[in-house]
Amino acid sequence: MKAFIFPGQGSQKVGMGADLAAASSHAREVFEEVDEALSLKLSAIMREGPEDQLTLTENAQPAIMANAIATLRVLEREFGLKLVDSAGCVAGHSLGEYTALCAAGAFSLADTARLLKLRGSAMQAAVPVGVGAMAALLGADIEKASALANATAQGQVCEVANDNDPTQVVISGHVEAIERAIELAKDHGIKRGIKLPVSAPFHCSLMQPAADRMAEALGETPPVAFAVPLYANVTAAPVTDPEDERELLVQQVTGRVRWRESVMAMVAGGTEQFVELGGKVLAPMVGRIAPDVRTTTLVTMDDLEAFAKEHA
Repeated sequence: MKAFIFPGQGSQKVGMGADLAAASSHAREVFEEVDEALSLKLSAIMREGPEDQLTLTENAQPAIMANAIATLRVLEREFGLKLVDSAGCVAGHSLGEYTALCAAGAFSLADTARLLKLRGSAMQAAVPVGVGAMAALLGADIEKASALANATAQGQVCEVANDNDPTQVVISGHVEAIERAIELAKDHGIKRGIKLPVSAPFHCSLMQPAADRMAEALGETPPVAFAVPLYANVTAAPVTDPEDERELLVQQVTGRVRWRESVMAMVAGGTEQFVELGGKVLAPMVGRIAPDVRTTTLVTMDDLEAFAKEHA
């Protein structure tokens, strides 16, 4: 069984999707539809920059989604490999969960783009710039990271945001607490802590105002039935009910991205191959979590052609 997986923030780069759009009208249609939904020439920012505009959270989130959905649409329409026939389940990292839901039919492309732009702006607005921060803890497992976060909170917020793989955990919270954690990382048996170049402390309790905004937005635009089970970030378990997933998407804004556990659960459920669409970020994580499974990344037309030939 295959899992189709979709990357999160940080995978954006200027030029993303340009070669695919040049090669395929189906990819171009995706980018044009997203531009129209947002009343913004996002495809031009993706193609040409400037980089600081692309990395703005409210632009990066729909851009990463659009690139992945364009990749999927080319796979489905030019090469005849439909997700519903090829994948036993889907999952995405943070914003990638919305991409996965779009891919599986729970949201239209236009609604996904609008929800992610709102999600990005709401997350950015939830905490004043400079108040929050995030750090990657290298050589940390979840136990060490949790102990460090608890020790350095000192009355502030310092929480595990992403449990990515057995060697990397990300923490999020007040900037002072994150800086204390970086200083004390080695004392907790962690190789090092690196402050991340992000504009807000994602996936921690400081994001509650953004969660409230998403609850309202998802009430107006709820997910509908989707074609294959989705493994949710906050539970690391399969979801099939759209109403359950709507609640989980709200919780996801402040909740931990349990990626390591999600991959383990998908493997336990029979997944033997993980196919990352539109990026090369998650596949290496999967390799560190489950070394015996196959991983494939689909980014270019050559990637898609090779994958289609293999599964013809």
